[in-house]
Parts: sequence; C-alpha cells; structure tokens
Amino acid sequence: MDLDDQLRRYFATEDLTTITPAGLEAGVERMQVDFGMEKDKGRRFALWAMLHMFGAAPDLDVAFDNETDRNTARDFMDMMEKAAGD
Repeated sequence: MDLDDQLRRYFATEDLTTITPAGLEAGVERMQVDFGMEKDKGRRFALWAMLHMFGAAPDLDVAFDNETDRNTARDFMDMMEKAAGD
C-alpha cells in the first residue's frame, strides 16, 4: 500500500494540511470500515497502522487475532514513538 494512494483514497488529497476536521473524521471512518472488512493480513495491518497514526486504531486484542500480529503492532508503535521523540 502506498501512503499517498491511501491519503487520496480516504481524504481526497495527499496534503494533510488541506483536510478539514469534517474531512478527517469522514476519512478515518471510511478507514475503520475498510479495516473491519479487510481479510488480507498485510492490508489489514497497513490500515491499522494508518488508523494508529490518526489516533483511531482499535485496541490490539480487538484488531489482531494472534499474538505475533499484536507484537508486530507493538513494535510499530514503539518505532513511531521513537521517531516522534527525535
């Protein structure tokens, strides 16, 4: 999944600074619906990661069926936290 493609798909722009609060809410809601319906493991994780970046990801025990996927998500969250601290 390409981030720019996903931004266009859910927010109709690649420039996050142009998204209105209503547009952000609508785009996140569409991502949540797609996440709930997605069956492909990789796409599902990518959607969860985007939702996490927007502060709207479901809890790990809800989002992922197995511990390996939950640990991968934890690793992602740690990496994002470290990157934000730089």
